[in-house]
Amino acid sequence: MVQFRTIDLKKDRQCIIDFRKDSFMVSFGNPSGFDANAYLIYVLEKVEQYPDGFVMAEVDGGVIGQLELSVKKYKGRRIGYIHLFYLTPSERGKGMGKALHNYAIDFFEKRNLEEFHLRVAPDNHRARRFYEKAGMKTIGPDLDGKVIRMKGSVTKSI
Repeated sequence: MVQFRTIDLKKDRQCIIDFRKDSFMVSFGNPSGFDANAYLIYVLEKVEQYPDGFVMAEVDGGVIGQLELSVKKYKGRRIGYIHLFYLTPSERGKGMGKALHNYAIDFFEKRNLEEFHLRVAPDNHRARRFYEKAGMKTIGPDLDGKVIRMKGSVTKSI
């Protein structure tokens, strides 16, 4: 069973850097544009604001993934936002994504949100298929076409 705990920057520093770099590789083919120090400062701020949203996913004490969840404004309304939805390569395709997805839904539900968004690289077909199976819909291109914005309903657990 997947368990979640708040990111501990002392304990998880290298792990979250490695995960974020890998997410850049999977999404864009290289880690250029990733600034580890800026990322650590960002995570430190967000963990204080959303301790139950910036979490590590573990199975039997071993880290298998990471979630970064928050609340943002989008076109004048409050929405949930998934900044990072990450599973280690060895855990992809094994059904663990459902646990991360359902954790995110619970996080957004507790905040009385109806909708959440995320951005995914256009060429990250595996992730896009997963999000579509989870009921998410494509809104359209974002960041000058570098990514695709998708939205989901908070009522859709999988």
